[in-house]
This record gives sequence, C-alpha cells and structure tokens, in this order.
Amino acid sequence: MEIHFVDGNGADFHLPVNPEEIRISRDKALETILILSLGEFDLPAGERVKEIAFSSFFPAAYDSGYCNYSNLPDPQEAMNRLTRMMNDKKPVRLIITDTAVNVLVMLSAHHSTFRGGEPGDVYFDVTARTWRDMKVHTLNSAGSGTSSTDSSRTDTKPKAKTYTVKSGDSLSKIAKLELGSSAKWQQIYSLNKGTIGSDPNKLKPGQKLVLPS
Repeated sequence: MEIHFVDGNGADFHLPVNPEEIRISRDKALETILILSLGEFDLPAGERVKEIAFSSFFPAAYDSGYCNYSNLPDPQEAMNRLTRMMNDKKPVRLIITDTAVNVLVMLSAHHSTFRGGEPGDVYFDVTARTWRDMKVHTLNSAGSGTSSTDSSRTDTKPKAKTYTVKSGDSLSKIAKLELGSSAKWQQIYSLNKGTIGSDPNKLKPGQKLVLPS
C-alpha cells in the first residue's frame, strides 16, 4: 500500500513513508424535526462527504526499513507542498494502492510535529474530504414544472488510467504499449511497488496497475 496525491497537471506527490493506518469516516446527514405531542423524528437529509485521515512523517535520511524510495524530498519542502495543496481551490486525486481509494479530495487540515532527538524529521497528520461537484437545478420557465442542471464540471484531469496485467506482460512491454516508451517502466513500477513487490520482473496476470499521467 502506497499513497499518491496527483494534481490537475499530473504532478505526482508520492509519500515516502506509509502510515500505520488510514481512517475513513462516513456519516449520514439527518434533519431532526419536532412534532407536537409525538416528539422528535430524524429524516434523511443527504449524504455527508467522506473524510480520509492518516498520520506519517517525512524523514530527513533514507532508511530501507520503511522508506518507499531513496530520493527523498526535503522534509520542510514536502510540508510546504502539502500546505499549497490545502490552500489551493482545486481538488487533487488521492490514490491509495492496493485499495479501492482513487478519488478527488480537498485537503481540509494538516498538522506538523517536530520531535526531539530526530533532527530534520517532520511528522504530520492529514485530513482529506472527498470532493463532489455542485449541481444547481433551475426552472426552464415559470410554472413549467421542468428543470435543467448546470453541466459545468470541476477543471481536473480524468480519473487515473489503469492496466490489467495479462500473461506474458512485462513492465517494459506495458510502458511501450500504454506510454509509448519502454524506458518508462520504472515510473509504472514506482506507482505500483506495493502491488508488484520487490521484484519488478514478477508480474501476475490479473494485477491492476495504476499508470502515470
């Protein structure tokens, strides 16, 4: 399992260290009404957005025991990147490999912590809320009883493309077929290391791989 944030330009922010756990909150919106002599009643009032939260850290030095890759970002620069994502008015795509999570989100909060005895490391907590386009219904004409829906959509890239491994496939073959260059196999491996494992040559038919934008 690895975590990627992909912005509307296709830039991939791959977190260097996986969190120990990921928390997904789902709530049902209810409207409570009071009826005299009968008491309170709860009525469904739509769906609340889901929240996805986790904690991890940006290490100052590479450790093969827990780092996903060796070319680590500067911890402070990485935190600044999260801050820019949170302050931006456009959603980003959150991909958690080996799970069904591949959704547009807005970063609603993040907190950083500096610990004594661990110089340079930056610990953080992130909360993301799933993004939904707002659809506004307007009447076509007075008293007509018909309505139209605003068709404008959020200006983001389409959902990340995936590829299902077939018998005889290799990463270089997939890269050539889907990306136009066999040399891009390492980009595919970086996105799917949690699915493929430590040996990039051992693909299994039926595996679903996320392709770079």
